[in-house]
Amino acid sequence: MAYVTKEKLFSKEWFKAYSYILLGTFIMAVGFVMFISPYKFAPGGVYGISIILHHLFNFPIGITGLSIDIPLILIGMKILGAKFGIKTIVGSLSLSGWISLLEFTWGYEPLLKDDPLVSAIFGGIILGIGLGLIFKSKATSGGTDIIAMILNKYTRIPVGQLLIIVDSIIVLAGFIAFEDWRIPFYSWIIIYLTGRVVDMLIEGVSYEKACLIISDKTEEIKNKILLDLDRSGNLIPIKGLYSGNDKQMIMTVVNRREVEMLKSYIRQIDPQAFMTVVNASEVIGQGFKNIDDAVITN
Repeated sequence: MAYVTKEKLFSKEWFKAYSYILLGTFIMAVGFVMFISPYKFAPGGVYGISIILHHLFNFPIGITGLSIDIPLILIGMKILGAKFGIKTIVGSLSLSGWISLLEFTWGYEPLLKDDPLVSAIFGGIILGIGLGLIFKSKATSGGTDIIAMILNKYTRIPVGQLLIIVDSIIVLAGFIAFEDWRIPFYSWIIIYLTGRVVDMLIEGVSYEKACLIISDKTEEIKNKILLDLDRSGNLIPIKGLYSGNDKQMIMTVVNRREVEMLKSYIRQIDPQAFMTVVNASEVIGQGFKNIDDAVITN
Protein backbone atom coordinates (compact mmCIF):
# COMPACT_ATOMS: atom_id res chain seq x y z
CA MET A 1 0.00 0.00 0.00
CA ALA A 2 1.00 3.64 -0.13
CA TYR A 3 3.32 5.14 2.41
CA VAL A 4 2.20 8.55 3.57
CA THR A 5 4.97 10.12 5.58
CA LYS A 6 6.47 13.58 5.83
CA GLU A 7 10.03 14.33 6.78
CA LYS A 8 11.11 17.82 7.70
CA LEU A 9 12.60 19.50 4.62
CA PHE A 10 16.40 19.08 4.43
CA SER A 11 16.49 17.14 7.69
CA LYS A 12 18.65 14.04 8.11
CA GLU A 13 15.55 11.86 7.63
CA TRP A 14 14.62 13.79 4.48
CA PHE A 15 18.05 13.30 2.90
CA LYS A 16 18.07 9.64 3.92
CA ALA A 17 14.62 8.97 2.43
CA TYR A 18 15.34 10.62 -0.91
CA SER A 19 18.81 9.08 -1.10
CA TYR A 20 17.15 5.66 -0.74
CA ILE A 21 14.71 6.53 -3.52
CA LEU A 22 17.40 7.76 -5.94
CA LEU A 23 19.76 4.87 -5.21
CA GLY A 24 16.95 2.31 -5.26
CA THR A 25 15.56 3.50 -8.59
CA PHE A 26 19.06 3.53 -10.13
CA ILE A 27 19.65 -0.05 -9.03
CA MET A 28 16.26 -1.07 -10.44
CA ALA A 29 17.10 0.68 -13.72
CA VAL A 30 20.32 -1.37 -13.97
CA GLY A 31 18.31 -4.54 -13.44
CA PHE A 32 15.76 -3.66 -16.11
CA VAL A 33 18.16 -2.40 -18.79
CA MET A 34 21.14 -4.73 -18.39
CA PHE A 35 19.56 -8.00 -17.23
CA ILE A 36 15.82 -8.14 -17.90
CA SER A 37 14.87 -6.21 -21.02
CA PRO A 38 17.53 -7.69 -23.36
CA TYR A 39 15.97 -11.14 -22.98
CA LYS A 40 12.38 -9.84 -23.30
CA PHE A 41 11.49 -10.84 -19.73
CA ALA A 42 8.25 -9.23 -18.55
CA PRO A 43 8.16 -9.61 -14.73
CA GLY A 44 4.88 -7.78 -14.17
CA GLY A 45 4.52 -4.14 -13.31
CA VAL A 46 4.54 -1.05 -15.47
CA TYR A 47 8.03 -1.79 -16.77
CA GLY A 48 7.04 -5.31 -17.71
CA ILE A 49 4.47 -3.71 -20.03
CA SER A 50 7.11 -1.22 -21.25
CA ILE A 51 9.54 -4.03 -22.10
CA ILE A 52 6.87 -5.80 -24.17
CA LEU A 53 6.04 -2.57 -26.04
CA HIS A 54 9.74 -1.84 -26.57
CA HIS A 55 10.41 -5.17 -28.27
CA LEU A 56 7.20 -5.02 -30.32
CA PHE A 57 7.29 -1.38 -31.42
CA ASN A 58 10.77 -0.13 -30.43
CA PHE A 59 9.32 2.27 -27.85
CA PRO A 60 11.89 3.56 -25.31
CA ILE A 61 11.38 1.72 -22.02
CA GLY A 62 11.90 4.64 -19.65
CA ILE A 63 9.55 7.09 -21.37
CA THR A 64 6.94 4.38 -21.97
CA GLY A 65 6.98 3.38 -18.32
CA LEU A 66 6.57 6.99 -17.20
CA SER A 67 3.74 7.59 -19.68
CA ILE A 68 1.87 4.67 -18.07
CA ASP A 69 2.88 5.39 -14.47
CA ILE A 70 1.95 9.07 -14.19
CA PRO A 71 -1.64 8.62 -15.46
CA LEU A 72 -2.04 5.68 -13.07
CA ILE A 73 -0.91 7.85 -10.14
CA LEU A 74 -3.32 10.64 -11.16
CA ILE A 75 -6.20 8.18 -11.59
CA GLY A 76 -5.34 6.62 -8.24
CA MET A 77 -5.36 10.01 -6.53
CA LYS A 78 -8.74 10.77 -8.12
CA ILE A 79 -10.36 7.48 -7.10
CA LEU A 80 -8.51 6.61 -3.89
CA GLY A 81 -7.51 10.03 -2.59
CA ALA A 82 -4.03 11.44 -2.01
CA LYS A 83 -2.50 8.23 -0.71
CA PHE A 84 0.71 8.29 -2.66
CA GLY A 85 2.59 11.45 -1.77
CA ILE A 86 5.47 13.27 -3.39
CA LYS A 87 7.94 10.43 -2.81
CA THR A 88 6.01 8.07 -5.07
CA ILE A 89 6.05 10.69 -7.83
CA VAL A 90 9.78 11.30 -7.30
CA GLY A 91 10.37 7.55 -7.44
CA SER A 92 8.42 7.23 -10.67
CA LEU A 93 10.27 10.14 -12.31
CA SER A 94 13.71 9.01 -11.15
CA LEU A 95 13.20 5.39 -12.25
CA SER A 96 12.15 6.54 -15.71
CA GLY A 97 15.07 8.98 -15.81
CA TRP A 98 17.68 6.39 -14.82
CA ILE A 99 16.30 3.87 -17.33
CA SER A 100 16.35 6.49 -20.10
CA LEU A 101 19.92 7.45 -19.19
CA LEU A 102 21.07 3.83 -19.32
CA GLU A 103 19.22 3.26 -22.59
CA PHE A 104 21.13 6.20 -24.07
CA THR A 105 24.56 5.34 -22.61
CA TRP A 106 24.48 1.54 -22.39
CA GLY A 107 21.99 0.61 -25.07
CA TYR A 108 20.02 -2.63 -25.07
CA GLU A 109 22.78 -5.24 -24.93
CA PRO A 110 22.69 -7.75 -22.05
CA LEU A 111 25.50 -7.62 -19.52
CA LEU A 112 25.49 -11.44 -19.48
CA LYS A 113 25.39 -12.60 -23.09
CA ASP A 114 23.75 -15.90 -24.03
CA ASP A 115 22.83 -16.72 -20.43
CA PRO A 116 19.14 -15.94 -19.82
CA LEU A 117 18.81 -17.99 -16.62
CA VAL A 118 21.69 -16.32 -14.79
CA SER A 119 20.53 -12.97 -16.15
CA ALA A 120 17.05 -13.61 -14.73
CA ILE A 121 18.53 -14.54 -11.35
CA PHE A 122 20.72 -11.44 -11.22
CA GLY A 123 17.87 -9.30 -12.50
CA GLY A 124 15.51 -10.49 -9.77
CA ILE A 125 18.09 -9.93 -7.04
CA ILE A 126 18.98 -6.46 -8.33
CA LEU A 127 15.31 -5.43 -8.63
CA GLY A 128 14.72 -6.67 -5.08
CA ILE A 129 17.60 -4.60 -3.71
CA GLY A 130 16.37 -1.46 -5.47
CA LEU A 131 12.75 -1.97 -4.51
CA GLY A 132 13.71 -2.74 -0.92
CA LEU A 133 15.57 0.57 -0.66
CA ILE A 134 12.52 2.39 -2.02
CA PHE A 135 10.31 0.71 0.59
CA LYS A 136 12.81 1.70 3.29
CA SER A 137 12.21 5.32 2.32
CA LYS A 138 8.51 4.75 3.14
CA ALA A 139 7.68 5.20 -0.56
CA THR A 140 5.91 2.85 -2.94
CA SER A 141 6.67 1.77 -6.46
CA GLY A 142 3.23 2.84 -7.72
CA GLY A 143 2.48 1.25 -11.07
CA THR A 144 0.35 -1.88 -10.99
CA ASP A 145 0.01 -1.48 -7.20
CA ILE A 146 -2.44 1.33 -8.01
CA ILE A 147 -4.43 -0.86 -10.42
CA ALA A 148 -4.75 -3.49 -7.69
CA MET A 149 -5.85 -0.87 -5.13
CA ILE A 150 -8.51 0.51 -7.50
CA LEU A 151 -9.83 -2.98 -8.28
CA ASN A 152 -9.85 -3.74 -4.55
CA LYS A 153 -12.14 -0.77 -3.94
CA TYR A 154 -14.77 -2.15 -6.30
CA THR A 155 -14.33 -5.92 -5.95
CA ARG A 156 -13.17 -6.31 -2.31
CA ILE A 157 -10.67 -8.94 -3.47
CA PRO A 158 -7.51 -8.60 -1.33
CA VAL A 159 -4.87 -6.32 -2.85
CA GLY A 160 -2.21 -9.05 -2.63
CA GLN A 161 -4.32 -11.42 -4.73
CA LEU A 162 -5.10 -8.70 -7.24
CA LEU A 163 -1.40 -7.88 -7.61
CA ILE A 164 -0.70 -11.53 -8.42
CA ILE A 165 -3.52 -11.51 -10.99
CA VAL A 166 -2.39 -8.25 -12.64
CA ASP A 167 1.27 -9.30 -12.80
CA SER A 168 0.30 -12.74 -14.10
CA ILE A 169 -1.65 -11.13 -16.93
CA ILE A 170 1.45 -9.09 -17.85
CA VAL A 171 3.66 -12.20 -17.73
CA LEU A 172 1.22 -14.07 -19.97
CA ALA A 173 1.10 -11.07 -22.31
CA GLY A 174 4.86 -11.46 -22.72
CA PHE A 175 4.38 -15.13 -23.61
CA ILE A 176 1.68 -14.27 -26.17
CA ALA A 177 3.67 -11.39 -27.67
CA PHE A 178 6.91 -13.32 -28.15
CA GLU A 179 5.58 -16.91 -28.37
CA ASP A 180 8.36 -18.25 -26.19
CA TRP A 181 7.44 -20.41 -23.18
CA ARG A 182 10.76 -19.61 -21.52
CA ILE A 183 9.77 -15.97 -21.04
CA PRO A 184 7.05 -16.59 -18.41
CA PHE A 185 9.31 -19.16 -16.72
CA TYR A 186 12.18 -16.69 -16.34
CA SER A 187 9.78 -13.85 -15.51
CA TRP A 188 8.36 -15.81 -12.57
CA ILE A 189 11.90 -16.48 -11.34
CA ILE A 190 12.50 -12.72 -11.36
CA ILE A 191 9.22 -12.01 -9.52
CA TYR A 192 9.98 -14.62 -6.86
CA LEU A 193 13.55 -13.48 -6.25
CA THR A 194 12.51 -9.82 -6.15
CA GLY A 195 9.98 -10.56 -3.41
CA ARG A 196 12.45 -12.61 -1.39
CA VAL A 197 15.17 -9.97 -1.55
CA VAL A 198 12.71 -7.21 -0.60
CA ASP A 199 11.65 -9.23 2.44
CA MET A 200 15.28 -9.76 3.45
CA LEU A 201 16.11 -6.07 3.13
CA ILE A 202 13.08 -4.89 5.07
CA GLU A 203 12.92 -7.58 7.75
CA GLY A 204 16.59 -8.56 7.79
CA VAL A 205 18.02 -12.06 7.68
CA SER A 206 16.40 -13.20 10.88
CA TYR A 207 18.12 -15.54 13.32
CA GLU A 208 15.60 -14.91 16.08
CA LYS A 209 13.19 -17.52 17.42
CA ALA A 210 10.03 -16.92 19.41
CA CYS A 211 9.56 -19.55 22.13
CA LEU A 212 6.38 -20.49 23.98
CA ILE A 213 7.09 -22.77 26.95
CA ILE A 214 4.65 -24.57 29.25
CA SER A 215 6.29 -26.39 32.13
CA ASP A 216 5.98 -27.25 35.82
CA LYS A 217 9.49 -25.81 36.22
CA THR A 218 8.59 -22.26 35.26
CA GLU A 219 10.79 -20.62 37.90
CA GLU A 220 13.92 -22.51 36.88
CA ILE A 221 13.37 -21.81 33.18
CA LYS A 222 12.69 -18.15 33.93
CA ASN A 223 16.01 -17.87 35.77
CA LYS A 224 17.84 -19.59 32.91
CA ILE A 225 16.45 -17.05 30.45
CA LEU A 226 17.12 -14.03 32.66
CA LEU A 227 20.51 -14.93 34.15
CA ASP A 228 22.26 -17.27 31.71
CA LEU A 229 20.87 -16.08 28.38
CA ASP A 230 20.48 -12.45 29.48
CA ARG A 231 17.10 -12.26 27.79
CA SER A 232 13.68 -11.22 29.02
CA GLY A 233 10.17 -12.38 28.30
CA ASN A 234 6.66 -12.59 29.68
CA LEU A 235 4.68 -14.89 31.94
CA ILE A 236 1.22 -15.43 30.54
CA PRO A 237 -1.58 -17.00 32.63
CA ILE A 238 -3.22 -19.92 30.78
CA LYS A 239 -5.70 -22.70 31.49
CA GLY A 240 -5.19 -26.25 30.27
CA LEU A 241 -7.72 -27.18 27.59
CA TYR A 242 -8.03 -30.79 28.76
CA SER A 243 -7.15 -30.60 32.45
CA GLY A 244 -8.65 -27.19 33.17
CA ASN A 245 -5.68 -26.45 35.45
CA ASP A 246 -4.31 -22.93 35.77
CA LYS A 247 -0.71 -22.62 34.55
CA GLN A 248 1.80 -20.07 33.35
CA MET A 249 3.33 -19.93 29.89
CA ILE A 250 6.70 -18.30 29.22
CA MET A 251 7.03 -16.28 26.04
CA THR A 252 10.54 -15.17 25.05
CA VAL A 253 12.59 -14.35 21.96
CA VAL A 254 16.14 -15.67 21.60
CA ASN A 255 18.59 -16.17 18.76
CA ARG A 256 19.29 -19.45 16.97
CA ARG A 257 22.21 -20.44 19.20
CA GLU A 258 20.35 -19.58 22.40
CA VAL A 259 17.29 -21.60 21.48
CA GLU A 260 19.41 -24.76 21.35
CA MET A 261 20.82 -23.97 24.80
CA LEU A 262 17.30 -23.40 26.12
CA LYS A 263 15.95 -26.63 24.63
CA SER A 264 18.83 -28.60 26.10
CA TYR A 265 18.24 -27.12 29.56
CA ILE A 266 14.47 -27.75 29.48
CA ARG A 267 15.08 -31.33 28.34
CA GLN A 268 17.23 -31.89 31.43
CA ILE A 269 14.95 -30.38 34.07
CA ASP A 270 11.52 -31.17 32.65
CA PRO A 271 11.28 -33.76 29.86
CA GLN A 272 7.48 -33.36 29.95
CA ALA A 273 7.58 -29.64 29.13
CA PHE A 274 5.73 -28.36 26.07
CA MET A 275 7.76 -25.95 23.91
CA THR A 276 6.82 -24.25 20.65
CA VAL A 277 9.57 -22.57 18.60
CA VAL A 278 8.69 -20.40 15.60
CA ASN A 279 10.75 -18.16 13.34
CA ALA A 280 10.44 -14.49 14.25
CA SER A 281 10.62 -12.68 10.92
CA GLU A 282 11.16 -9.31 12.60
CA VAL A 283 11.88 -8.48 16.23
CA ILE A 284 11.74 -4.83 17.24
CA GLY A 285 12.78 -3.62 20.67
CA GLN A 286 15.57 -3.67 23.22
CA GLY A 287 18.28 -6.19 22.36
CA PHE A 288 17.05 -6.56 18.78
CA LYS A 289 16.22 -4.15 15.94
CA ASN A 290 15.77 -0.48 16.77
CA ILE A 291 12.21 0.69 16.07
CA ASP A 292 13.62 3.56 13.97
CA ASP A 293 14.92 0.97 11.48
CA ALA A 294 11.53 -0.68 11.02
CA VAL A 295 9.48 0.01 7.92
CA ILE A 296 5.91 0.89 8.89
CA THR A 297 3.20 0.57 6.27
CA ASN A 298 -0.32 1.93 6.22
